[in-house]
Amino acid sequence: MTHFWATSGHLLLDRAPSGGLAVTDDFLKAYLARPELLPPEEACDAERALHAKLMEQPQADISKAEIAAIADEDARENWRFMLGWRDRLNAHPTLEAAYAALIRQGVAGIPPLFLDQLVHVILRGALDAVHDPFVVRAAECLFRPQRVTFHENTILLADAEIIEGHEADRHASPLLAMLGGPAVTSLDILKTANADHYWQRSDGFDMVLDLGGNPSGRAALGEALRHWLRAIHGFEATIEPVESVKDADWRWFVGLDAEATAIGNALWQGQTMAEDAASRLLALYRLTLPAEAQVLPAAKGAPIYLLMAMSEDKILRMKPQNLVAGLPLADPALTH
Repeated sequence: MTHFWATSGHLLLDRAPSGGLAVTDDFLKAYLARPELLPPEEACDAERALHAKLMEQPQADISKAEIAAIADEDARENWRFMLGWRDRLNAHPTLEAAYAALIRQGVAGIPPLFLDQLVHVILRGALDAVHDPFVVRAAECLFRPQRVTFHENTILLADAEIIEGHEADRHASPLLAMLGGPAVTSLDILKTANADHYWQRSDGFDMVLDLGGNPSGRAALGEALRHWLRAIHGFEATIEPVESVKDADWRWFVGLDAEATAIGNALWQGQTMAEDAASRLLALYRLTLPAEAQVLPAAKGAPIYLLMAMSEDKILRMKPQNLVAGLPLADPALTH
């Protein structure tokens, strides 16, 4: 088994009989160790006692009185959220089922960071037997924003946080600024020749995915999406990159991000794609669901298209939750 993404926390989880990821005390303790929940020096005795109790027994029942006894209002709110989050995860047999339920019930009030962390660890479990570094690198796009750079007739995706750090270094160093070229050129582009290096560097998120010049990049992202669908819905689908939509009867699409959803809505309403929108469209896929998947009448016999686009500031922020709530499944309750 190839080791990667140790920071996802997957080693703290168990496998449920269904094959999904089961929440453990150790996984919950990782949340309790976050800076937001560690009692600061000025924390009151009630907050310290609560934190110590949960570190000893992460599943312990906590009364409203124990929360109310905490002196700091922000701390009380943090603990209410954490306990509610814990209970929502524990309400389901697997983390995959908990994520699907969170999306269907609404994510208002949940920090995007928490959703990204769930996607990170669920994907780590889903890719456990995958040995293709291109697929695993492409899967990073589902939980980490990417900076898009058009360079030498290709489309390069680099981790937005990593690129921001490199740009800051360039501003601080006149020598680096003199080198010229986009910041992405200072990072390693994932290629066949260096692909084996990805595994040791996977938690650094510092390798660039070639989405345009290398056909394997776009195919790898489609494969990563296929593994995500299997983890969440439990079925095997087919996802293939396509160059354009040629079906006159375009019945169903899913935007893989907010930008693509807006573009797809305009096309679905019969509007002509604006030149600016067309320039921001990065990838198009055709999704074929398995025969056993029951779909809504409106989508029967028609392909499902997946659209992916960047924002005006050339950032790709994928929303994998759209593949939970956006598919034309006749019985969404079957989702894990």
